[in-house]
Amino acid sequence: MIKLIRRFLDWIYSEQSPKPAPQSNKTKDVVEKEKVSTKPKREGRSSEKIEKNNRPPKKTERKPRPRKIEPEVPVEKWEVSKFPVEQIEGKTRFHDLKLPDEIMHALSDLDFKYCTSIQEEVLPHTISGKDAVGQAQTGTGKTAAFLITIFNKLLNDGKKAKIPKSSPRALVVAPTRELAIQISKDAELLGKYLDLSVVVAYGGMDYKKQITRLKDGYVDLLIATPGRLIDFRQNNVVKLNMIEVLVLDEADRMLDMGFIPDVRKIVRFCPPKEKRQTLFFTATLNMTVERLAFSWTNDAVTVRIEPENVAAESVDQKVYITTGSEKIKLLYNIYTKLNLSKVMIFTNRKDEARKVAEELFKLGIEAKMISGDVDQKKRIKTLQQFKDGELNVLVATDVASRGLHIDGISHVINYSLPDDPEDYVHRIGRTGRAGASGISVSFASEFDSFNIPAIEKYIGQKFTYEDPTEDLLEELPAQSREMPKSQPQNRPGSGKRRGRPSGNRRNQGPRRHSDSRTPNQKRPPRKRNNPGEEKGRPNKPDSE
Repeated sequence: MIKLIRRFLDWIYSEQSPKPAPQSNKTKDVVEKEKVSTKPKREGRSSEKIEKNNRPPKKTERKPRPRKIEPEVPVEKWEVSKFPVEQIEGKTRFHDLKLPDEIMHALSDLDFKYCTSIQEEVLPHTISGKDAVGQAQTGTGKTAAFLITIFNKLLNDGKKAKIPKSSPRALVVAPTRELAIQISKDAELLGKYLDLSVVVAYGGMDYKKQITRLKDGYVDLLIATPGRLIDFRQNNVVKLNMIEVLVLDEADRMLDMGFIPDVRKIVRFCPPKEKRQTLFFTATLNMTVERLAFSWTNDAVTVRIEPENVAAESVDQKVYITTGSEKIKLLYNIYTKLNLSKVMIFTNRKDEARKVAEELFKLGIEAKMISGDVDQKKRIKTLQQFKDGELNVLVATDVASRGLHIDGISHVINYSLPDDPEDYVHRIGRTGRAGASGISVSFASEFDSFNIPAIEKYIGQKFTYEDPTEDLLEELPAQSREMPKSQPQNRPGSGKRRGRPSGNRRNQGPRRHSDSRTPNQKRPPRKRNNPGEEKGRPNKPDSE
């Protein structure tokens, strides 16, 4: 029994004791090398991932996608033979002037076949390099005459490498922003196939953009208004010492607007008249304008195109005898009863134009106004809407009577007769253009009817006066809408004064007084000297 117990204990002890490791075939040297080379592994990451992350990224170059190579289409060179124009006795073709193909190509796109009267008389002289003084009414092709002259000269002279940046080779000075913009559009059409740079500069907008275009690139033709051009010249933005062709357009208008002192400065900045070509265009050539023309030109050719009728024959002119209080009723009923579509309304004053546009808008007619007080961007947008047919009625002052080429105007209404007879001719000239017929309606009231005799004398014909019928004097309907509230514009000179504190007066503390009086104490009565007690002045009798 005791032997069995001892065997049982020996068996238990033998199970709990460690077993010897199995013998391997490796030698002792190999086992020791493996112990030295093994390193503790990092927790969480394997050594392979660590080595992979430490490697620099491989730069893979993207292979360009194969592009389809399209065969080049040969551009056919345009030739004058593709623009055939028949010869008509008494008319001059543009072919007869031997202009470059680039200019003729643009003329063919515009379908300009024959020269107008002013172009027929001026272009043969200006193309040869002579100065010219031209008198013609608006809409007779003066703009195309001097643009063709400029482009022809610049093409014949070629590119000049010595001319620096911001130094234009040709300059056109226009009195108004609208006219400058219109000239630039005509230049784009006539210079469509020319490698020439055209820049327009005018006040009211895009000041920095205009500076960038003038400073960063070469300018072949610069079209500018006098004020903005003087500003750029004084700030060394533009230099005028390399001018080859100088054009003064609507010179009589610049004289009326008081721009002649600025124009004198501009002419002095340009080269002498012997070293430049000068073109001077005007609608009227009186003694003052003629004196200016010959002081700025050199042996110029004078061309006068006097129309048989100052007012266009294609415009039917009507005058209604009315009163100032009935004008708005007459205007509304004429527009609604006759179903007018595209109308321009002219007034003499800016406040009057604003009032007429607001009244028509309240009565449900889409009408907007442009004047010198309207922001330039808004004026351009309004004019574009009127050209595109989005706007039916445009109320304007005489700022829009010249230089605007808008097709399709059926009626021009003179809400107030102009003081200057020439403005009347320019106003009604907005209709009946390009061979179309038009109608001019004028309101003669107690405020402006005294201008009729001067207008009749200027146009050389008498008006036929009419009394408005009863249906044209019907009462106005109820106003259908109100004017939208517009935010006040930040104009120069407006806004808060400098040096004056802003904000609520309560948060600025008590008022400061220069003397020792309290805020509620009244100022003591001012002591007045008796007559004769003023220093240095004896007492004079009342009779003196």
